[in-house]
Amino acid sequence: MEGEQQNQQLVETAITVEVPAETLEPLTVDEVIERHIGSFGWSQFLHVFLVSLAWIFDSQSTLVTIFSDAEPSSWKSSAVNGGNHDNIASVCGLKPGSWEWVGGQKSSTIAEWNLVCERKLLAAIPASLFFLGSLLGSAVFGRLADTTLGRKKTVLVSCVLTSATFFFTSLSPNIWIYSLLRCANGFARSGIGIACLVLSTEVVGRKWRGQVGQYGFFLFTVGFISLPLIAYPTRNNWRTLHRILAIFPMFYSLFLLPFVSESPRWLLVRGKSKESIAVLKRFAKLNGKELPTNLTLADVTGNREAETYGNLWTTKWAAKRLITVMIAGFGIGFVYYGVQLNVENLNFSTYFTVAVNAIMEIPAVLIGTILLSFTSRRFLFSISAFLAGMSCFLCIIFSKGSRGPKAMTSKEPRGSWPQLSIEALGFMAASTAYDILYIYCVELFPTNVRNFAMSFMRQALMLGASVSPLLVALGRLSPSLSFIIFGALSIFSGFVSFLLPETKDAPLFDTLKQQGDEEKRRRLPADDSALELGNETKITSPSM
Repeated sequence: MEGEQQNQQLVETAITVEVPAETLEPLTVDEVIERHIGSFGWSQFLHVFLVSLAWIFDSQSTLVTIFSDAEPSSWKSSAVNGGNHDNIASVCGLKPGSWEWVGGQKSSTIAEWNLVCERKLLAAIPASLFFLGSLLGSAVFGRLADTTLGRKKTVLVSCVLTSATFFFTSLSPNIWIYSLLRCANGFARSGIGIACLVLSTEVVGRKWRGQVGQYGFFLFTVGFISLPLIAYPTRNNWRTLHRILAIFPMFYSLFLLPFVSESPRWLLVRGKSKESIAVLKRFAKLNGKELPTNLTLADVTGNREAETYGNLWTTKWAAKRLITVMIAGFGIGFVYYGVQLNVENLNFSTYFTVAVNAIMEIPAVLIGTILLSFTSRRFLFSISAFLAGMSCFLCIIFSKGSRGPKAMTSKEPRGSWPQLSIEALGFMAASTAYDILYIYCVELFPTNVRNFAMSFMRQALMLGASVSPLLVALGRLSPSLSFIIFGALSIFSGFVSFLLPETKDAPLFDTLKQQGDEEKRRRLPADDSALELGNETKITSPSM
């Protein structure tokens, strides 16, 4: 009996001794997701879906100007002052009050504030200021999302401000106040695109990052498609359109966003390891799994204080990479937004053309999702940019007629169906390139500067977009000129992307030093490019 008790004690002692030996080594968030949660389970699907819904408001904010700032398609002689102007080609030579827009003076800002003839360039100011506001907002929200606010709160603040600026824009008394409020709306919405993509991709396994990024762009397309459906019933009053659009982001902020979790990667980088593990446990539980009780996360906060945003610019490989991304982003932003705003120069119904472009976003997202699973990011981006550029050139060849200097007087718009078809295909290619660039940028930079790098990429996109309305205004005089410039910049962006490394199936790193050291050891597949990766030498270093 005593022998059995001694054996039992020995067994218990052995078990007690083995526990420390089973203690897990600290794991990265990537390793926890891949080993214990799953690359993409129901918890991540629900999280990604709720986060991606905010892309709808980003799309509506950006593209509402197509309708609210649209040039009315036709005019008629005023019933008050009489006169027969059927044989007159331009309203510019008519006396004020002797003619009126068919849709009414409240149908758009151009109609209400008479932004035609010598005032037609004023019509481009609101859209340009919107994108300049987006440029500034990208810098501010990109910094806040990486530091004090985090990803989730950045989305919250951005959505609330987007709703408020939508409503106040509907109260604008003149073109100047309207332009300033559009600038404020651009600033507000800029946080959505930056934070949502990062918040979605940071909770899934590496093989799902590309597809998850595409889900957000699919919801962006939903917002795009919703615009003609909302704008057509409100076509006689652009202010009503803005008031309706103000409802959606506020509803989302109050009733849906509270169910979204903060990024566990951001929490870990900010030194909040317990909160990060708690978020990972929730994801695991919803996936029907359980994390080890003795799980610890690898400490990545050691270099967080030393690695300021200045290091992004003084670290040679990171600075070159970011500048290259921004150059490519400028061209794609110019083309992507410019082609959408340029629909009025195709001489078709604005509602019809916008609907066609919106529908073409769907195959762009689907094709991108499929190709991203087995095609390199760099190849897919460059091919898409080339196709978009060539389509713009072909639009010139298949054009039929021109709105010319009498754009505002056309009573029977003429359109070329081949040109519309090619424009739609070109827009689909530009949309694919635009989507890929976002995902590419997420994978090119580590967690502690990822949102900051994304903000610079988005600033470049918005800078290109802010110039495009001016080209669209000039396109009313010469549509061919606008398509030539769109095509040239798109092809240029495709060539610039050859300078970037490939990131397919590469891990997401947490710090600049970690990524630099690891890339120096492993070498990404683009070492023969103009960018030497993993070089931690500073630009300001005397050794340079």
